[in-house]
Parts: sequence; structure tokens; C-alpha cells
Amino acid sequence: MAKYIFVTGGVTSSLGKGIIAASLAKLLQARGFTVTIQKFDPYINVDPGTLNPYEHGECFVTEDGAETDLDLGHYERFLNIYTSQANNVTTGRIYQTVINKERTGDFLGKTVQVVPHITDEIKHRMLLLGKNGKFDIVITEIGGTVGDIESLPFIETVRQIQWELPEEDVVVVHLTLIPYLKAAKELKTKPTQHSVKMLSETGVHPDIIVCRTEEALNDDIKRKIALFCNVKKEAVIEAMDAASIYEVPLLMQSEELDVICMNKLQIASKQEPKLEEWISYIDKIKYPKGKVTIGLIGKYIELQDAYKSILESFIHAGAVNEVKVQVVNVHSEHITKENVAEKLEGLDGLLVAPGFGNRGIDGKIFAVQYARENKLPFFGICLGMQMAVIEYARNVLNIKDAHSLEMDPNTPNPVINLMEEQKQITLKGGTMRLGAYPCSIKEGTLAFDIYKQTLISERHRHRYEFNNAYKALFEQNSMVASGINPETGLVEIVELPAHPFFIGVQYHPELKSTVERPAPLFVHFVKAVKKYHEAKKQMRLNSPAVQDALI
Repeated sequence: MAKYIFVTGGVTSSLGKGIIAASLAKLLQARGFTVTIQKFDPYINVDPGTLNPYEHGECFVTEDGAETDLDLGHYERFLNIYTSQANNVTTGRIYQTVINKERTGDFLGKTVQVVPHITDEIKHRMLLLGKNGKFDIVITEIGGTVGDIESLPFIETVRQIQWELPEEDVVVVHLTLIPYLKAAKELKTKPTQHSVKMLSETGVHPDIIVCRTEEALNDDIKRKIALFCNVKKEAVIEAMDAASIYEVPLLMQSEELDVICMNKLQIASKQEPKLEEWISYIDKIKYPKGKVTIGLIGKYIELQDAYKSILESFIHAGAVNEVKVQVVNVHSEHITKENVAEKLEGLDGLLVAPGFGNRGIDGKIFAVQYARENKLPFFGICLGMQMAVIEYARNVLNIKDAHSLEMDPNTPNPVINLMEEQKQITLKGGTMRLGAYPCSIKEGTLAFDIYKQTLISERHRHRYEFNNAYKALFEQNSMVASGINPETGLVEIVELPAHPFFIGVQYHPELKSTVERPAPLFVHFVKAVKKYHEAKKQMRLNSPAVQDALI
């Protein structure tokens, strides 16, 4: 039977439960255990697919096409494993399942209640991954904050599991905040005491308390927390702010979080922790040999989590190329034909990000045109690829009214069209083209140079596609469709061979990038950006003004 670790949070949201859960999983994985992580979210949406990025950040998509919380991206990036539909559950999905059972008479006319019917469904899903025999340890992150009304059914279910399973099979880790009051020059434990008290009142007693803090915790503070929160002093873990999320596993290792969990679960390490590659990766992040600047053209840039996987993919690719990738956010709504050169001045590369809707579209098109005409390395993802197609149709093929049906349902030249199977769909949730699909790559293309193979698989999340009625015209005018879905003929990749690096993809390569397996497209894009940066630097050094100054 699998062992279960539950991670709860208190005092405030956004403390980093997902990072702590992923870090603990990484440490246990390094000791030879098979580990998976799941996230239970308390909101009533069935999944994050219909949530605005400003509300929820990025919607992460799994191999099997589940639209999930962005924390699943952290799980995959840290553990180098795939998650699935079973790894992310919301209150909405729980209630939907229970109501459907009630409608079909599964409860035989009984009154359907939160306890036991809702909690039984939650319990079934919490224990599901541990029953298939694939995992030694299942870590479950409970979304929200202890005390929230929405979280109560999840916390109640943890209480039941903690009571029903053997004591050595369950660990509860509670993440909390120790604020530092500058005026008093003191760390304050009272919020943590209240949070643990509130958790204990529900019947759940934490075994380990992880304390987010800006200042180091001394022994007196740890002793005080242990005394008032009913845990051992060694089970009070300091979680200092780190320069990079990838340093957190090492910080948790120094605090022996994994050892304390193993002791409580009564399991012995299968091997000495293997973290050499992880440490080498962190060294490359901390000590890069250079720096490049890439513009991210998007319309949700006010919230960094909206592009979380893209930003993390740049960190992975930067480490491979031994450069720090500085991402400059450029809001597409603020780009015009008149100011595009000023907005993009000084950049070494350009990524036009995914998105939905008409807002900021013109700015993205102007940015693509600038990158194409000025030989600036360009990378377009999903909507970014579609904008590259529209820009090329308007400015090279001279189809001035070319557009996407998403933005202009009446356009006479829909170079981006609604997918055939999407035309009869009215429900928006979970109905896009989702998950992993194959892509056949032409040899002799930039895409083939990047992937080094003719058949790949990447994850998708879109409704609109390149209109194949225009494919021949584009290819006659030097835009190559270098990647095609072998089953549907859908264009997956477009590129410009005459450009130093110009590529657009319909899929989302950022969703499969991990520390151990960086996305090839990001690695080669950063490599091209680095080359562009070095050439630009050399040109400056060779300029007469610089030469005169050196003399």
C-alpha cells in the first residue's frame, strides 16, 4: 500500500504549497521512492480551463488533455514525470460526479449530504493513485487556506483518512507564515499558532510545520512553535525565501524534511539521495556565462503566473546555453505601428505568447512584422504562430484583409480557421483540442534540426487552425509548413528558411519542458538569441566610434 502525505496551508494564500510539495517529492524521489503529487482545489469551477488567466494564472494541460492547475506544471518540472486528469480535482468536479450519481439513482433515494457523500467521493479520489500499485508515496496538496469555507470538505476528508488509515501511513504537513515586523524587529509566531489551532479544531493535527519566513528562525522560535502547536521541535521546518524555486529542494533537504517524513511513515531510504544533476543545474542558473534579453509579447503580463511554463522553460533553456535569460514583458495592447521599433529596441529575441480573444491582436502582428523584417529571432506559440501567419498573409502575400475567424467572423480571407470538429460545439469547458497529438516533421527544415526526428508528440490547447486552403500559396512564397499532424493534415509548425530563426508552432512546447528534459524549441531559440546577441555585440565593438574610444 502507498503512503500518503497531505500538504495544507494557513495564514495566507500564495505561500508556495505547490513548491514545497514538489520539493518534498523530489527529495523522496532522489531516495529511490516512486512518488506522485495531486492537487485538490476548493473552487466550484469544474476545471481551470474556463478561468481567466488574471483570476487563476496559467491553465496547465496534461498529456491526456486535462486542463489543470498550474501547480501540476511544477510537479512535472521537478519530478520529470507526466501527470494526468487524476492529479487535479476541484470541488466542482466532485459535486458534478455526486449529483450525476444521484440523478441516476445510485444512492437509492437516500438524502445526499456533504458528509458522507461528498467526502466519500473526495476520499475515493485522494486514495485512487495510491491503489494502482505504481507509487510508494502519494503527496496531496490541498488548495486554499485553512479556515476557508470552501476548503472544509477537503480538510474533513483528510481528518477521516488520518483516522482510518494506520498512523504510520499518513503525514500532514502544514505550511504557514512567520511574518517579520520591521518596527519591532521581531518574528511573530502568533499567526502560525492561530492557523494550527484552526486546523486542529477540524480534527486534523499536523505532524510537520513548514514556516515561510524572510528571516532565519532561531531555536527559541522553533521551540515556541513546537510547544504551542503540539509538534516536535525538529518537525518545525524553516523555509526561507530562495532566489530560485529550484533551490527549495536543497533548502528542504538541509532542514531534513524528507527524513522527518520517512521517520513518521516508518520507511527507510532505498538509496543515498541522487541530486548531482539537480545541483549542477542550479549552478548553471546561479553562475551564467552571459545574458540575453527576450521580449515576451502578451496580453496577460500583469500576472506573471499567466505565462508560468514559458518563463520556467526559458530558465531550463538558459541553463543549457549557460546564459541568463532576462524576459522583458511587452503588453501587446500598447504596441502600435509607430512605436513598435521603440518598444522592441534592445531585444535579442521575440516570443509572441498564446492567448484568446481580439484584445491586443494588432500589437502582436506589428511585433511579428518587426521581427521578420529586422531578422530578429522569433518564436510564436499557438496564437503567436497564428499571428505570424496573418502578418505574412497581409504584408508578403498582399492579402490585406487576411485574419482569423476568432477575431473577425466575417473576414473574406480566414487564413486561420475554426477546426472542423469545433464548429458544432457550444459548451466551452473542456472542448478544445487538448492534450498530446503527433506531428510529422519534414527533413531539411529548422524544425528537423531542432527535434532531430521526423515524428514528435506535443500538447495542444486551441480551437482554431491554419487554413489549409491557403497552404500552397504560403509555401509558394517561402513560408514552409514544416510540421503536419499525420492524421488530420493540420499544420503544426510554420517557418521561414531565409530568416536566421523564425518559427511558429500551434502546440505548447513549454508544457513538456522540465529540468532534466528541457524543451528543444526553447533550447534552440535561446541558442539563436545568444548568437544574435554575440553578433550584435561584435558589431558594436567593430564600430568606428568604439574603435576610436579603445585607441
